Amino acid sequence: MNNNSIHANPSKSRSPRHRAREFALQGLYQWLLNNEDSGVIDAHIRQAHGFDKADREHFDALLHGAINNSIALREDFAPLIDRTIAELSPIEHAVLLIGAYELKNHIEIPYRVVINEAVELTKSFGGLDGHKYVNGVLDKLAAKLRPNEVTAK
Repeated sequence: MNNNSIHANPSKSRSPRHRAREFALQGLYQWLLNNEDSGVIDAHIRQAHGFDKADREHFDALLHGAINNSIALREDFAPLIDRTIAELSPIEHAVLLIGAYELKNHIEIPYRVVINEAVELTKSFGGLDGHKYVNGVLDKLAAKLRPNEVTAK
């Protein structure tokens, strides 16, 4: 994922919030692989092609929120996965951090939207069936974090 990376599905119209999630994913991927300072990652991502079309406020919340709360977020989804956190692909790991952060901290976003966005990110950037895995984990996490919303469906 470099400054000139092109979205995996360029024909899809993406909202500013979806773009924010894509850029947050890139930043979290970089953080997971290189353990770089979030400020350095933030500055790098902001220079990326197309960042001007992203929801900057949501990007900030996702990138910094997921990094700063990564231990608690992992504790939330670790019991729901069938492997260790270290065995997750970096994309699945980053998407789960984003999804868990949104489920926990952005209750104004319906849980189904959070899960759908996470699935779309994983389809675009992850492995072949990673989206199914992310969907299953976040579905269980939504039931745990937002039981009233999930049962009201």
